Amino acid sequence: MRVLLVGAGGVGTAVTRIAARRAFFEAMVVADYDLARAEAAVAALGADGARFRAERVDAGDETAVAALLERHACDVLLNATDPRFVMPLFRAARTASATYVDMAMSLSRPHPERPYEECGVKLGDAQFEDAVEWEKAGLLALVGMGVEPGLSDVFARYAADELFDEIEEIGVRDGANLTVDGYDFAPSFSIWTTIEECLNPPVVYESDRGWFTTAPFSEPEVFDFPEGIGPVECVNVEHEEVLLMPRWIGARRVTFKYGLGDEFIEVLKTLHKLGLDRTEPVAVRDARVSPRDVVAACLPDPATLGERMHGKTCAGTWVKGVKDGAPREVYLYHVVDNQWSMAEYGSQAVVWQTAVNPVVALELLATGAWKGAGVLGPEAFPAGPFLDLLTAYGSPWGLREQ
Repeated sequence: MRVLLVGAGGVGTAVTRIAARRAFFEAMVVADYDLARAEAAVAALGADGARFRAERVDAGDETAVAALLERHACDVLLNATDPRFVMPLFRAARTASATYVDMAMSLSRPHPERPYEECGVKLGDAQFEDAVEWEKAGLLALVGMGVEPGLSDVFARYAADELFDEIEEIGVRDGANLTVDGYDFAPSFSIWTTIEECLNPPVVYESDRGWFTTAPFSEPEVFDFPEGIGPVECVNVEHEEVLLMPRWIGARRVTFKYGLGDEFIEVLKTLHKLGLDRTEPVAVRDARVSPRDVVAACLPDPATLGERMHGKTCAGTWVKGVKDGAPREVYLYHVVDNQWSMAEYGSQAVVWQTAVNPVVALELLATGAWKGAGVLGPEAFPAGPFLDLLTAYGSPWGLREQ
């Protein structure tokens, strides 16, 4: 396997550090708009970086990306950029007849008249529109293969296959007790992406009515997270799992709730009131800039916060249903301690947890344990091999009866 990794930010850099310890691939080209950032990611690997090389590429330039895939004979494109670049990279992989893997899906657009009741363009719609063509070509686009979406979807597949006869509800629940020294407000993940998913209308799935939307931050609940994190209030947030799971798993209801906290929610609401969540450029003296890009530029890079960060982050999937005629509830989860991820990989917990899952998926594709054609989510594949390999990577998962 020869991999083109596009994006050398926090997640992309963590991908290189995890992959460098595995033997399943022949070469990995690390490409970024900022060549120096790609070079730094490769240089940090030291003696383990012999299979890696850095290149410059504009992720929005489909022709350049396809040419880079062909020049280095890469058969896989791993997208580690923000969701704005999903479609050009998705199309570039198709042009070059390469397998495509991403950690987030094509962007949504709210319903123009009823944004908090009906879906407009859903996450991933643009990619699923091309599913037949990918399948006819015998090519695979594995979409939503990070931690959430990604591992959370694998958990749902495992629950459906191994733990339940009938599923009433699948609820992805994400929470943490992370703190960052020296900052009153310092998101642990891309603020651009966080604004997108938190301020868009959340999507809920119910089998008798399909997909529908609610208001941002709706249906608050307190969820008790494992391994010392404890109770965290979680709210509805737009996320890919709700659009992916019902395509392959039978459940009467699917939700995604994120533990944001009151302060974070108030900041997001203020950004929205001021128009600072907008992506369309506005005139500022002689320049035109995106307000959201300005917000992102004013905040610390999440990838640089590891040394100041303390605590754990938890991603998991709560499932309620019936097994052998009796009601059952479980929470399948994955916890990463920032102290461990920094000591072991030099990457903060949130970006490391995101990065490990596509590397595991690439190894399963390389060995043939996972195979398929078309536009497929993680739940389209057997969960057992993934969870076994994740444990072999030194990052075990857990299961708690509720």
